[in-house]
Amino acid sequence: MIKDITIGQYFPGKSPIHRLDARVKLILSAVFIVMLFAADDGFGIAVGVLFVLVSFGLSQIPFSLMVKSLKPIVPIILFTSVLNLFFIKTGTPLVQFWKISITTGAVEFTVFMIVRILALIAGTGLLTYTTSPIDLTDAIERLFSPLKKLHLPVHELAMMMTIALRFIPTLIEETDKISAAQKARGADIDTGNLKSRAKSMITILIPLLISSFRRADELALAMECRCYHGGEGRTRMKQLHMGARDGIAVLVTGMFLAAVILFNILNLSAKLRSML
Repeated sequence: MIKDITIGQYFPGKSPIHRLDARVKLILSAVFIVMLFAADDGFGIAVGVLFVLVSFGLSQIPFSLMVKSLKPIVPIILFTSVLNLFFIKTGTPLVQFWKISITTGAVEFTVFMIVRILALIAGTGLLTYTTSPIDLTDAIERLFSPLKKLHLPVHELAMMMTIALRFIPTLIEETDKISAAQKARGADIDTGNLKSRAKSMITILIPLLISSFRRADELALAMECRCYHGGEGRTRMKQLHMGARDGIAVLVTGMFLAAVILFNILNLSAKLRSML
């Protein structure tokens, strides 16, 4: 399960999505999130899912990787889905046993929630899959550069966010190595009840914490040796430039968002006519 976590990984490529300006990809990711949560019917959700599928197809990232990235959140989705089925009481009852009932409103809300979360994870994960950490840092800094007038350390904050994303795969790999080493020493990690397995996790968390502090100290030392002193006077080898493909991407994303808004208006109009 740990190996299935792909958040923060970058897969180099020359696809149309890879060649988009990093600032545009950040903005489009925010628009995509708005698109998903603005959809209030099945047609709107379908538009969001179609946007994810088209984006993955253009990025040339294998769909198997998208499925792999969704595996770690399946237990959380199943748990919340069961809670929603039993605690939401809107609509007409479908199944009723003793004091437990499942209604049409609960099923509809649960399905929407599952599809929305899966699309959200897959769509936002595409940002790190197709954008290098350096480009992502520059994009965040450029977009939030107006905050410098408020004396906020924009460059340092962008660097911290990017380093945190970059080290997620490293920490996952380190966790896997520590787990294998503890198993080789006879530690029983995968068996037993929930309480014993929680206690056995201490043998992984403590070495992982120590390793994280050691890596952070090594990174700080390496940055000091390279005379890193923040963003003041800092130059960039690669400059971010927006081109025609970025305008096309914004236009296409705007069309998807407009479709979601249109379906919302039509759905609202239908509800108003039914009430009248």
